[in-house]
Amino acid sequence: MNVEMRGIYKSFGANEVLKDVRFSIVPGEICALLGENGAGKSTLMNILGGVLPPDQGEIYLDGNLVDFRTPADSLNAGIAFIHQELNLINDLSIYENMFIGRELKQKNGFLDTERMCRETSQLFDRMSLDLDPRTMVRDLDASYKQIVEISRALMMNASILIMDEPTSSLTQTEIARVFDMMRTLKDHGVGIVFISHKLNEVMQICTSFAILRDGVKVAEGLVSNVTTSDLARLMVGHEIRTMALQREKEDSHEVLRVDKLSDDKNFHDISFSVNAGEVLGITGLLGDGRSELFQSIIGAARDYSGQVYFEQKPIKVQNTTQAVDIGLGYVPRNRKENGIIKDMTIIENSSIVSWPRISKFGFINQFLQNQKFTEQVRKLQIRLERGTDLITSLSGGNQQKVVLAKWLNTEPKVLILDNPTQGVDVGAKEEIYDIILNLADEGVGIVVLSSEAQEVIRVCDRALVMYHGAIQGEVVGETMNEHDIMRLATGVSLN
Repeated sequence: MNVEMRGIYKSFGANEVLKDVRFSIVPGEICALLGENGAGKSTLMNILGGVLPPDQGEIYLDGNLVDFRTPADSLNAGIAFIHQELNLINDLSIYENMFIGRELKQKNGFLDTERMCRETSQLFDRMSLDLDPRTMVRDLDASYKQIVEISRALMMNASILIMDEPTSSLTQTEIARVFDMMRTLKDHGVGIVFISHKLNEVMQICTSFAILRDGVKVAEGLVSNVTTSDLARLMVGHEIRTMALQREKEDSHEVLRVDKLSDDKNFHDISFSVNAGEVLGITGLLGDGRSELFQSIIGAARDYSGQVYFEQKPIKVQNTTQAVDIGLGYVPRNRKENGIIKDMTIIENSSIVSWPRISKFGFINQFLQNQKFTEQVRKLQIRLERGTDLITSLSGGNQQKVVLAKWLNTEPKVLILDNPTQGVDVGAKEEIYDIILNLADEGVGIVVLSSEAQEVIRVCDRALVMYHGAIQGEVVGETMNEHDIMRLATGVSLN
């Protein structure tokens, strides 16, 4: 099925989000839809998916003008939107999820379980998938959940798939599995719109690209004719730095030390230290235990054996309130689930952790709250209309800056950043890297937890690589490269 969007305009109030955008996709094409957060990608696809109506413009399927008023209209026409937050029910089996809302029934009115399982198996066979339809969805890893979501769309005869950040929470093995599925779909003539900030993945899986900047399509073409640097430059409108950002540092005092920490499940025998003004990376593959390690250190996860020292004094943090009081800050991974409160305003999200410090007799000192907020907006260059708008009104990069502001208001001596640039575009990444380095220059000890080797190399002074819950090795200087990091992350020693 050929899809063409012509002259698409969309505004929200005075904010023009899309301006005369043309976009097309043909059978067997995997098109990367790229742009910074707020460029208009999601709005354009929400129009194609029937979630939003355009202010102006037309959509044609195989040359015929269509009018999508609801997501059901788009789906019935053969266009399926696979959102980043998957719409599967963990407590149901695969086949039940495949047919939810349109269950097959026998003549006596009972569910036709055998037929639903059979049709699911037939689809899996066509896609060369080795999955049992009766498996519970909760027992699947993230990649197979993604594949089930895709398969459900195909079961409803989708010819075009819109995939929004499908690999953001997957391991390298899981990404490879999803990419294999995408290649199979391509060979079967399915067109795929691939929305992603991971340009290396775009080069690996996509055949074409289209780039939006400030609501305008600024470039399109074949992926084979460009490099990641070309794509990054087109997305932000200027060259992107690629060199490592480490700085010369003076000797400083130790602010955090961990001695032989174990929790008997996620991590064991962990020892390291962090100095004031240092940026320490902790990397490896997803599931290596690093998040659980630091959640335990700040009192948000399982108990542990071993000892933590803060400014050379032994501590045992029981909860996150105590961590804040001591001077520990933690920016969690997965901003949407753990970093923001969607029903709160920008200013409320930016100050919620410091409310106890700016309150008296249960009342928040709004003068202090506004003063700190204004300071952080200036310092972090947060782009917003009004502080009283909901946090969801901001782009992903600006939401992440608000999450940072929330913890900076507590004036931490050690700040732990768990995947600090997850789900943000290349331009916002650079701004967040600058924020990290500025904090280090101010004497804050920074710990960056990241699965992206390039990110660790660019922003960290040194890095520890974890494997199966243990520290496999340290990289610094010449060994701070993707090859050595991957060797350690897969259990191979550098010696």
